[in-house]
Amino acid sequence: MQNEFSAEQQKQLLEKLIIPFHPDAISWRVTNKSKDGKRGCVIPYGDQRAYTDRLNEVFTPAGWTRAYDVTPLSPVTRTRKNVAIQTGKVIVTCVVTIHGLGSHSGSGEMWADDDNAMTRAEAQAFKRACCCFGLGRYFYEFAEMWVDLDDYGNPLRIPTLPKWALPAGVVPTKAEPVPVVSAARSQPSTAKTTENAKLAASGLDAGLTQRIESFRQVVGDALYFEVFRRGGPARNARELPSVGAQNWVVKQLETLDRGIQRVRVLAEDVHENVFYGVLDAHRVQSIDKIPSFEVLKAVVTDLQNATQGVAA
Repeated sequence: MQNEFSAEQQKQLLEKLIIPFHPDAISWRVTNKSKDGKRGCVIPYGDQRAYTDRLNEVFTPAGWTRAYDVTPLSPVTRTRKNVAIQTGKVIVTCVVTIHGLGSHSGSGEMWADDDNAMTRAEAQAFKRACCCFGLGRYFYEFAEMWVDLDDYGNPLRIPTLPKWALPAGVVPTKAEPVPVVSAARSQPSTAKTTENAKLAASGLDAGLTQRIESFRQVVGDALYFEVFRRGGPARNARELPSVGAQNWVVKQLETLDRGIQRVRVLAEDVHENVFYGVLDAHRVQSIDKIPSFEVLKAVVTDLQNATQGVAA
């Protein structure tokens, strides 16, 4: 059986992987709500079956494999409704191997007392491994999208997927426009032009606004909004008073991004018990819930010290 592809064949296969999923395979999840609960921030995602179907389509079921390694971790302290409880975590590592292209791994974790914790952690790990091949990576290019919610907290309408997030030949079917991370990749529209005009009239740079909003998924809600609390009365990127304020926020978020990436790198160099022990010491549930600059700095310092201890 052929085990290797030429450089040109690899390029063609990877190009097939990065094609966006059909809209029918996309779901939307509410990640944050306004104080009154009437508006919610939503993000798109593909389920595990969509990823599996794409791999089967491009490589056949015999052309790729996946393997899981599960590590239970307990006890771990978790705060729920302001009450500290002892529980555990399910940590899953998935290795996806495409014959002739190589292997990539991804990790997923869930609280052990969450519903379907194992299934969700496995799906998270699998999709992150696929992302290393380019499959589903485009989901990380969306900025925050706010929609109206019903009385049960569900979106009343789903946003329109932009042209770059659709496979060739598929056109959007919804009426609500979607803001995207990169202005260069977004497609011109009346709604987009109007939004940019509003930002320009307020003295803001639309590109900087989109860049700022793109950091939210990277650093997590707590750190993202901490920047605005430090910077003044603005509650979000669209309420900043000037381009100077936008540039200040971007620099703060870039600093946080580097810190978060440093935590992820250091986490690979220490045992899971040590890593979560550091988080617990600072009352942090997970990396995306680090609440402040000070806590982030302390976590990095403690992990660096732990890493030096391992090396010694």
